[in-house]
Amino acid sequence: MENIKNTINALIQEGKYNDALVSINAYLAENQNSDEAWFLAGNVYRKMENWQGAMNAYIKAMDINPESPAKAAYGMIVSILDFYDKNRYNQ
Repeated sequence: MENIKNTINALIQEGKYNDALVSINAYLAENQNSDEAWFLAGNVYRKMENWQGAMNAYIKAMDINPESPAKAAYGMIVSILDFYDKNRYNQ
């Protein structure tokens, strides 16, 4: 898992999100119960601003490991999507 984490993180840093998804999906095809891999997938989707994809991946990570860091990441996305500034919409 450490090699795939390094690869995915490097691809994310380079902005190669589609390549990162290909790598993580290949890993997940053989390791579907890896909460770390699902968390990484969520991070890639989040960077792509694919909120639904990120939330789904984080949920899968939390289903496998309720103490996954995906729990905090999921909460942040919910907060972002729930944000409402009444001053912006009532002018």
